[in-house]
Amino acid sequence: MTDADVQLLLDLRAIEQLKYRYLRTLDTKDWAAFEECFLPEATGDYNGLVFPDRAALVDYMRANLGEGMLTLHQVHHPEIEVDGDTATGRWYLQDRVVVAAFDFMLEGASFYEDRYVRTDAGWRVSHTGYQRTHEIHYRLSDQPHLKVTGPGVHKH
Repeated sequence: MTDADVQLLLDLRAIEQLKYRYLRTLDTKDWAAFEECFLPEATGDYNGLVFPDRAALVDYMRANLGEGMLTLHQVHHPEIEVDGDTATGRWYLQDRVVVAAFDFMLEGASFYEDRYVRTDAGWRVSHTGYQRTHEIHYRLSDQPHLKVTGPGVHKH
């Protein structure tokens, strides 16, 4: 195995860790750590919901994924290509959003298309976004035996 092969494996693993950190900090609402996943000039496009920079993206998530909103984002099947100090990644997303106060649950799937840049602090997201393949919406009250628990969950 050459030094270049080893470096590629290290880069792939670092990018995977970055994506997983992005999702963990999003779901745990750790906004400072979430922000650190991105370059300041990073852009986003979530199925047409467009963000021109990191500040706008993080502010939106902070404002709209607050108290009482449970989220689960899982990605798998990464397809990552590294080209020097830049990389692209495609990920298959499965997600769920539960808002007990609004009797609402969403389940969906998407394909993420990301771009990454190597910085002195490690790999960072320069663009993230996805295109939905499907969404399923439920009323929680239609699930008679469903019980929703978690931080900030308040049933009315």
